[in-house]
Amino acid sequence: MTMQRARLGVNIDHVATIRNARGGAHPDPAKAAAIAHAAGADGITIHLREDRRHIRDADLAAVRSATSLPINLEMATTEEMLAIALDYKPHAACLVPEKREERTTEGGLDVARLHDQVAPFVTRLRDAGIRVSLFIEPSIVQVAVAEAIGAPVVELHTGKYVELVFAGDKSGAAEELNRLREAAAHGHERGIEIHVGHGLTYDTVRPVAAIPEVRELNIGHFIMGEALFVGLEAAVKRMRREIDIARGHA
Repeated sequence: MTMQRARLGVNIDHVATIRNARGGAHPDPAKAAAIAHAAGADGITIHLREDRRHIRDADLAAVRSATSLPINLEMATTEEMLAIALDYKPHAACLVPEKREERTTEGGLDVARLHDQVAPFVTRLRDAGIRVSLFIEPSIVQVAVAEAIGAPVVELHTGKYVELVFAGDKSGAAEELNRLREAAAHGHERGIEIHVGHGLTYDTVRPVAAIPEVRELNIGHFIMGEALFVGLEAAVKRMRREIDIARGHA
């Protein structure tokens, strides 16, 4: 069955991680954005963390200059990040949980518990004309609260599904995939646009991309890791093809 083509957002954070490991200007995240664009990406995702461990403030303008693709700014719900987003005005802002000690985002934003904190950010970003998404666990409850506070988009966390696949837990992976399907269907019924992301690889992306309601997949770490061996253009093209196969477009 052929479904609507899903968008691929390429997260370029870890180009900056490598750059920052030594300092200086190389490798350049803006150049990575341009290459991803040429290779078939539909958007560029960047996460400006509070500790600036990868993307830095100066990268915001550089990435925008390097590509005309929509920019998705991942951000914590802090006044500093809100001010930056309102000044930068990316196409989209994805609200994510953030802890200084974590290596990467470890789970979804608990909007059911933090709705009073998150809701004002959704309102202020939407009022500025920025598409807002919430990075959440694949939970019907979390999706319902996202709708209640006015989020037009949710990005379902796929990290647990990927971990279960690589742990060889077939039943657990199937159960988690079903949770993703149910949350996607529930969100779609409520008029919410469905995105997915975190940890997806060539070996795990097709079942997730095949969920009919999914409109966008945001993938970064795996693509950048593969780029070390095959080059960024080839890695993006391969991921683009895996998604298209899952959607019946290849």
